[in-house]
Amino acid sequence: MSDTATKPVADLKTLLADYKEYLQIPKSGDVVKGRVIAVSRNEIRVEIYGFTTGVVRGRELFEESKEYADLQPGTEVEATVIDLDNEMGEVELSFRYAGQQRAWDTLRALMDSGEVVEAKIVEANKGGLLATVSHIPGFLPVSQLSPDNYPRVTGGDKVKILEKLKSFVGGSMKVKVIDVNEREEKLIVSEKAVWEDAQKGVLEKYKVGNVVEGTVTAIADFGVFVKFDNLEGLVHISEIAWQRIDHPKDLIKVGDVVKAEIIGLEGSKIFLSMKKLIQDPWKTVGEKYHVGDIVDGKILKVNPFGFFVELDPDIHGLAHISELSKKPLKDVTGLGAIGEIKKFKVVSIEPEAHRLGLSIKALEDKTPEETKPVEETKAPEEPAKVEVKEEPKA
Repeated sequence: MSDTATKPVADLKTLLADYKEYLQIPKSGDVVKGRVIAVSRNEIRVEIYGFTTGVVRGRELFEESKEYADLQPGTEVEATVIDLDNEMGEVELSFRYAGQQRAWDTLRALMDSGEVVEAKIVEANKGGLLATVSHIPGFLPVSQLSPDNYPRVTGGDKVKILEKLKSFVGGSMKVKVIDVNEREEKLIVSEKAVWEDAQKGVLEKYKVGNVVEGTVTAIADFGVFVKFDNLEGLVHISEIAWQRIDHPKDLIKVGDVVKAEIIGLEGSKIFLSMKKLIQDPWKTVGEKYHVGDIVDGKILKVNPFGFFVELDPDIHGLAHISELSKKPLKDVTGLGAIGEIKKFKVVSIEPEAHRLGLSIKALEDKTPEETKPVEETKAPEEPAKVEVKEEPKA
């Protein structure tokens, strides 16, 4: 068959494609625009512009937002095609899917614009809050809560943290959309981002090295939070004091007014140091203690590897397990208890590293003079007697 003979067929396919495009024939999943032409109790009939009439019924009608509750003939609407030919030979439409599609489009636009929206809090779990924005369920992680709502609980008690989070259920929060993924049905929002914007002007006033004064608002295992100028910073446990501390609550309580130096700024995160405003006692440790000194120390903590010992409020040392006894040890608890004061010998001082080594074992060692053998003292020898022999008389 020649090419000429097949040309009409090709032209027919082109005409059909052009006709379908002209008619704008939709496919399943497309969102179409139309006009309501009839409303009954259980269904709504919609004239799809440029194509045919469709029907919305059942859950596709009732499981959607209030905007579809009181539709009247003549109202323009959008609907999603779910079937081009249902059992009645009609186009089956859904308001539900169309509403969701518009909602996801709106959420993407909100993420791009950074606009602040309201999220309704519907549930809480240990990781954060479940919220809805534009009828789409989303998640507000704990880390994205503002400082005012962040659940800081001493000891990190998960039950108390969850109780704090549950107190937000039923309310609403101003948030920003920070992640949208329609395919995975993932929506992440942030209250902290809204707070950061509000405080941006205040944050710009501060630089690393500035000294601030604020009130301790919360205490955690890892440090304390200090509020100043409507901002909040963290003083890590290692930046509270020069000496080693087991827990911030041993030195600080909520409500204390403290001074601190800003040592780091990362966005809205502010890192503070209290100890930088105090002279480092280790710079003058050599004036107080010397290697070889015998000192009294209070045992602060007993660990499998030795004792942490307080020599004075500023200087603490370590008596390693290897320095506690000449005999091999498996358990150090029999050699000392927390609060007990014992004598130690200073065996090392490292001011730069803030380390001082102590020893009990060294107290058992004798000095070279003490270990030097003592020579026996002998009584002076008597002079030898010279025997005088008398010469024979003539």
